[in-house]
Amino acid sequence: MEKPIIRGVEAFPVDQDGQTYICLRDPTGLAPESIVLGMGAYFIVSLFDGRNDLHEVQAAFTKRFGETLELEKISELVGTLDQARFLDSPAFQEHERRVREEFRAQADRPAALAGLCYSPEPAQLRMELAGFFDPPDGPGRKPARKSGARLRGLIAPHIDPRRGAAAYAHAYAELMAHEPPELVIILGTSHYGAGPSLFSATRKNYLTPLGPVETDREFVDQLAGGYSGGDLFADEFLHRGEHSIEFQALFLAYAMGVRGYQVVPILVSSFHEMIRSGRMPAEDPRVGSFIEALGAMIAAEKRSVLVLAGVDFAHVGRKFGDAFAADETVAKQVEREDLALIENLKRGDPAGFFAAIAADRDARKICGLAPMYTQLELLRGCTARLLKYGIAMEPQTESCVSFASLAID
Repeated sequence: MEKPIIRGVEAFPVDQDGQTYICLRDPTGLAPESIVLGMGAYFIVSLFDGRNDLHEVQAAFTKRFGETLELEKISELVGTLDQARFLDSPAFQEHERRVREEFRAQADRPAALAGLCYSPEPAQLRMELAGFFDPPDGPGRKPARKSGARLRGLIAPHIDPRRGAAAYAHAYAELMAHEPPELVIILGTSHYGAGPSLFSATRKNYLTPLGPVETDREFVDQLAGGYSGGDLFADEFLHRGEHSIEFQALFLAYAMGVRGYQVVPILVSSFHEMIRSGRMPAEDPRVGSFIEALGAMIAAEKRSVLVLAGVDFAHVGRKFGDAFAADETVAKQVEREDLALIENLKRGDPAGFFAAIAADRDARKICGLAPMYTQLELLRGCTARLLKYGIAMEPQTESCVSFASLAID
């Protein structure tokens, strides 16, 4: 490649043996393994924008570091990155085509993060998840039953289960305490959707180590047919590596087993164009028509329905593009602002929720904005209870992520 192009992947600092390196990670999973680069190599990669040829990269390196790097070494780096699927190249495009075809042909969506974020072995997994419920942070393994009571909605984290353990446990203990729903609409954050479709559905069952969580394919097809704001299957491939629904399927399988209910998995992409314009999302035909179509189906549904949002809240610090480090002082400020935002959720106020985020142009980067707003519109006027709030600090990247669980009655 004369002018290599690095794909849109994550880059964040890591410390090894007292030295700082940059880790490249592809959140889509198309590049299956992460790569760790020294600062010199990372400087070179930062120039892979499709405009610089290798001679220009070599000259920039010499200007920056005061030494000449052989073209052969730069070519070797290009080859390594391309082989690892980090470059936008003919080889990568062919790889992506094959992966997309394989996913399209599958009846089920595999558990992409089993063995990475949670145990793939059922007995060990049950023990691990059960431990999340233990006091002092957890609600206990046997929540008191509320006979006859049903939840309308639930907000649960989508952070790594081991980092958000207590918040997951409080959310799903509340579900276990109520009458089980027969249909669960899962609204997951789509971290990587960049196309015109804001909502992405799949007919595939979600596999977990505890068994398959069955998708109501007839419901999904009916929703797709009644939705006038786009093609719900145009970005179905996003489901392949996205964790926000996978983690909810995992906890549903733990809390309720895998029989007696079905799910409707929907990924919701960014509403940030509405943040920029100041326009309420429901006024956008793509959003408004989805809320109208799904709301009508929920209203007509004879089964008991739960609307579940798999979301996190603030993403603050250097890893997320801020010029400052997320320390304890910053975390306390994040918590104050998050709790003020949550008051809108507790009131069931979608307009207030969106306005609060838009007021500072989403400075805290609330990655669950779109699913939570959609949930609020679908359950407009229903009140919520805060169950658990938490912040995961990440000292190595000087960053933090906040999350919460809420029950909607």
